[in-house]
Parts: sequence; C-alpha cells; structure tokens
Amino acid sequence: MSAVLPRRRWALDLAASAALLAVPIIGFWPTFDGPSYLVAALGGLVLGLGIAVVGAWRRWGVLVLAALTIAAYFVFGAVLALPHTAIAGFVPTLDTLARLAAGVVTSWKQLLTTVAPVSADDGHLIVPFLLTLVAAVLTASLALRVNPPVWALVPAVIFLGVQIVLGTAQPAAPLVQGLAFAVVAIVWSAVRQAWQPARAVVSIGESSRPTGLPTRRIVAGAIVLAIAATAGIATNALAAANEPRYVLRDVVVPPFDLRQYPSPLQSFRAYVRDFPDEPLFTASGLPEGARIRLATMDAYDGVVLNVADEGAGSSSAFTPVRTSMSPDAVGTPVTVHVEVGALNTVWLPDTGEVTSVRFEGDNAEQLRRSAYYNETTGTGVVTSGLGQGAAYTFDAVLPAVPSDEQLADVPFASVRMPKQEAVPTEFAEIASDMVADATTPIEQARALQQALAQDGFFSHGLEGQVLSRAGHGAERITALLGGEQMIGDDEQYAVAMALLAGQLGMPARVVMGFYPAEDESGPVFTATGDSLHAWVEVAFEGAGWVAFDPTPPEDQVPNDQSTKPRADPKPQVLQPPPPEQQPVDLPPTVPDERESEDEQNNLAGIIGLVLLIALAVLAILALLLAPFVVVGGLKAARRKRRREAERAADRISGGWEELVDSASDYGTPVRRGGTRTEDARVVGTAFAEPEVTTLARRADAEVFGPSDPTPDEVDAFWREVDGIVGGMRRKSSFWQRLRARLAVRTLLAGTRFALPAPRPRRSKPVAAPAPQEPPAELTDGPNS
Repeated sequence: MSAVLPRRRWALDLAASAALLAVPIIGFWPTFDGPSYLVAALGGLVLGLGIAVVGAWRRWGVLVLAALTIAAYFVFGAVLALPHTAIAGFVPTLDTLARLAAGVVTSWKQLLTTVAPVSADDGHLIVPFLLTLVAAVLTASLALRVNPPVWALVPAVIFLGVQIVLGTAQPAAPLVQGLAFAVVAIVWSAVRQAWQPARAVVSIGESSRPTGLPTRRIVAGAIVLAIAATAGIATNALAAANEPRYVLRDVVVPPFDLRQYPSPLQSFRAYVRDFPDEPLFTASGLPEGARIRLATMDAYDGVVLNVADEGAGSSSAFTPVRTSMSPDAVGTPVTVHVEVGALNTVWLPDTGEVTSVRFEGDNAEQLRRSAYYNETTGTGVVTSGLGQGAAYTFDAVLPAVPSDEQLADVPFASVRMPKQEAVPTEFAEIASDMVADATTPIEQARALQQALAQDGFFSHGLEGQVLSRAGHGAERITALLGGEQMIGDDEQYAVAMALLAGQLGMPARVVMGFYPAEDESGPVFTATGDSLHAWVEVAFEGAGWVAFDPTPPEDQVPNDQSTKPRADPKPQVLQPPPPEQQPVDLPPTVPDERESEDEQNNLAGIIGLVLLIALAVLAILALLLAPFVVVGGLKAARRKRRREAERAADRISGGWEELVDSASDYGTPVRRGGTRTEDARVVGTAFAEPEVTTLARRADAEVFGPSDPTPDEVDAFWREVDGIVGGMRRKSSFWQRLRARLAVRTLLAGTRFALPAPRPRRSKPVAAPAPQEPPAELTDGPNS
C-alpha cells in the first residue's frame, strides 16, 4: 500500500496541474482564432510536466530545472513554435535559434501590436509555448514537492492572469474558464487534504477508530464546491454584461505616427509631370479591370485630404503586416508580384483586400518589419520607404463589383467617417442641385459623378495645356465648382465629388492609384505617371465600396470650338486668401544614399542581433547564478551567526550543527533530534570519517563540561569541523557538490516548508575494522 499511495498522488498532482493550465491555454483561442496554436501550447505543457516529474524523481534543484527548461525551449522550439524556420520542420537552424533567443524579449510586443486574430506563421507561437512550458515546470514541481498544494496554484494563477492581459477584449468563455479553474483547485486541494495522514492524538484504550471520516470530508468538500459554484454563477449573472474588458492590446502604444507622412495626393501632379513614361513599378498577376491602390484618404481639413488619424474604426488603424489579414474577405483570390522602379514613397501599392505580403531581396527583412496595413481601407505603409529594386508578392481577395441594377434598392452603408472640416457652406446647395432629379442612393452617386465628368474639362496644367492649378484646398475646389468652367484633373474632381457627397450624407472617400487604359492589356502592368488616377469610393450596405470616376475624359479639353458656358453657373463667392499650400514635391521618404544607408542598417541589424543574443546569454547566466548567490549568502550568514555566538558553548554547538548540516546537504540522511553520537555514526559511515565520533565526544565534553571552553579551544574545534567538511567535499562527485551548494533542506528545517529527509547517500563500501583483542583483565583464562 505504501508503494501505491505515492503513485496515485503523483497521478493526481499531474492531472490537476494539467487541468489548471488547460484553462489559460484555451484562453488563447480568440487570439489565434482557432486551434493553430494548440500544438505549441500542448507541447510546452507535456515538456514542462515531464521536466517536473524527472526533477522530482531525481530530487534536482532549481538550477538543474532551469537548465532543462532552457534546453527544452531551444531544442523543441523549432518544431513547436517556429517550424517554418527549421530544416524539415524540426531541425533548428541558426535563424531558428536567433529568433527563439530574441523572442524571449520581443515576442510579447509583436503579439500585442498585431491585430487579433494573429497568424501562427509569424513567430507568435513563441508566447503560448514559452508561457506554458515555464508554468508547467513551476506548477507541477510545486505540486509534487511542496505541502500544502495551494502553493502550486500561484504559478497557475499568474499564467492565467498573463494570458488574460495578452489576450483580446472578447474572451473565449470567461464563466466556463473561471468555474473550471475553481472546481479543479477546490477538488484537488480537498482530495490532497483527505489523503494526508491523521495527526490527532488517539487514546490507546480505544477499541476501534472512528469510521466514515473520508466520507464526511468528501461530502463537506462537495458542499463547499457547490456553494462556491453557485456564488460564482450568481455573481456573473448579476455583473454587468456590457462592462468592457481591459487588456494590454487596447492600451499599447501605436507602432508609428501616421501624421508624419504627407498626403500622397499632394504629389499627384509631381508624378504626372516628372514620370510620364518612366516605370514607377510593374505588377504581374493583376486581373483585367483591377486597380492598383496607393492610398485611401478620407479626412479633410480645408487644405489637404489625408488619411484619418482619429483612432479605432478610422483609416488610421494600421497594424504590422502578417499572414492572416482580412480574414472575412469574400471574392476572387489573386496573387500579384510587384517590382518597384522609380517609385519613392512610403505607400505600398496593392489591390483588393490583402491577406498576406512577402517581401523579397536583400532588404526584405527591413521592409517586413516596417510594413503596416489597414484592413479598413486596404492601404499599406512601409515606414522605411520603397525604392528602386524593392520587390514583394501579396495575396489578396478582389470583391465582386456590383452593377447599378443590383444597387437599385440598396441604401448607403452606415460607416463612421471622419468629420470634414472647413468645407464651404455653398457646397451643400451645389450638391443638392446636382442630385435634384435622383431618387435612389445609386442614382444620387451617379448624378454627382456625371455632373462633374460631363460638364467639366480636363487639364493637368502642364506645358502646352490649359492653365489648371494644382492642389485641392477649399479655395481651389471652390474655384472649380464656382467658375464659369470647371477645369482640373483627377486630384480636383475626386476631392470635389467626395466633399459634395459628404454634404449629402454619403460615406465617400478618395483613392489614389493606378490602372491601365482601356486599350492596354497584358500579363504585366507597368505603372507610370500617365496611368496615375484618383477616384471616389462610396459605401453601400452589403455591397462594400463602389468606385466612381468623376474626372472628365482626357480629350475633353477647353478650346474655341468645344468651350461652352455652364448651364447653371453659380455666382462667384468672394473667398478669403488661399491658405499656404503644402509643397507638391515627392515626399523625401528615401534618401539618395540608399546603398550606404542599407549597409548601415544591415550593420546595425547585425550589431543589434549580437547584442540581443548577448543579452539573452547574460539573462540566462544571471538566472543560473542567482540560486548560488541567494543560497550561498543565506548559508554564509548562518555560519557567521553560529561562529560568533555570544556563549562559547553555543559556538561549539554551532560548529557541530554546521558539520551535520553540511553532511545533510551532501545527501546524508541525518535524523533530526538524534544525539551527537548517533549523528556521528551516520556521518562517519557515509563519508568514512572515523574522527567524526571523536569530535562528537569532544563537543559533548565542551558543552556539558564544568567550565566554558576557551577561545583557542573553540577555534581548534571549528578547524576540525572545516577539515571534515573539506573531506566530504573531496569525496563527493561534481554533481553532488553542485547539489550541496544549492540544497535548501537545512535552511528550511524547522519551518512549515521543511522538506523530507534525503535518501541514503551512495558511497563506496568501507572495510570493517579488525576485531580487537579484549583486555587481559577481562579474561579469566583461555577458556573464559
């Protein structure tokens, strides 16, 4: 029976530890939006439980457990957390080890700065793998070694709290998680308490011991469990269901400030003027009729139309590029390969709803780390800048384009749009006149488009063309709509339609991008200044954003033959002086010295990687040395206290206790409460030190003698103690000496955290001393 009880207790403790840790593991489900992370998390759980079992069986200390945990993290991290970086999916490479070392520090930030659900292929699996591994080692080790088992709940509760703050605002099943955690903890504690041996004093005269005690314990535990569960359910029912759940993901600092980048629409005329035929980039795999988007703008301040920065829900919701973007996209999947030519910008050309981006070339890693994407508007940003030679491939989903007949009875979508500021008041009247005959939402949008495209004239204002000022401030758009003739290009007409649509309550935004002419086709699309355009998108309920082109055809130019007055010219309103315009030159996002900067960035990246690995090594060394420093300091303080006791007899007793504690640290099963002679017999047998018995007798004589020992006698006694302890050290192996330095059993003796006595120390057999002849005076003759 004595052999069965430990086995069933170990099984109970391991099962309870696994059940407790399963609660926070399930909590990661919304973060990864599925079971893709379970291989890493459950793998860390199995590894952690295995390390704890072996450590408890072999009675290994903190240092050995820490070393095994670190080794398991790096050895199994390839197959469980970073299989895409390993050879054949499980053999670690240098890149795998570098990412694992860096992931200890950086994986938390990457997980928090990535919009959930995150992908399992971007290194995010390091977080559940590492957390579960460490929590399993700590929880199971405490459960198997420490009484009472409540101490094992501490790392499990910490793991649950860390999972909550790293998770999402929408938890998996909070009531089920909390109730499951509480049930497992209460049942486990109750069963462990029932299995504890009774400590009550029993009268010898009792004929029979009480019966039914385990049954009463089980019934009492069930009642407590039922009360706790009922209270938990009632509390959850009474709590406000709409209370927000605060997590770190909601308060993390945004990765970059979008306001530092000027509106791409300000560079519209510069691209048209400076790169009319020069390839800005090429795109292969683009379906016929698809458009390449450079940026989407929806915030107007009277001077410039820009990307909004109003927080969540607006077009400023940029997150790092990952492999699981736009999870709800519906349409035709496409794969497009882009090679950048003369395009120097931070805005990433893309199309449709992008699901993943893969950069190529020497600076691919730099581009990937600085790339952000907005799933609301489909706009991508590369803060390090795109330049000559950059290349990438992205996967996207192209939504279906609805016809006007399909949108005949469809209302505008309820979309939160940034407030338009500094819009002239007369724009509302102009918009109302344009849509006076329209009845449905699609007819109103088409009316605005046709009023601008049919009654206006096209001109970039370049050499040889009709004068047409650049810019799209309030004064410029007022001149376009209020003049005798409307003259402008995509920049002015797209902004004008978006502002007019906003006055009518339409959710409208401007997109700047590229698309080929109707007579151009082929497998590769070459983007130039001539193929640069700006159009308007209006949101319809259930149909998404629909594109409208309000710009007149390029051949619709004002001249003597075609110029005609507007049918309903508006009176010219005296406007205030035009505000200072932003420069229209290309934003200096990429310096001319790109090669030298790339070299410096590569060197900085190498130095950063080396420093990061050095930091990880130093952290591991600090973790490894910490037990030596703490335990060694405590033992040194104990020795000093014994050596400098006030009474000389206490200094002798302290020296003997130092010897016995040292022997216990080396694995000698010294029984607490025994006499010095009994302790000396155990120590002397274990280490083959016969002089220990002599020292024990001397200690008894000095402590119980008629007079106190002199200082010289105390010093001589301690020198003998140190000599015997040094002999123990020399006769022990390296691992025994290492375990003795980290042993805390003697430090915890006499406290509620006292550990059980060690197993007998294995030592070489010592030859028994030869029998001695009895003294002559004790014998009566040869036959006595």
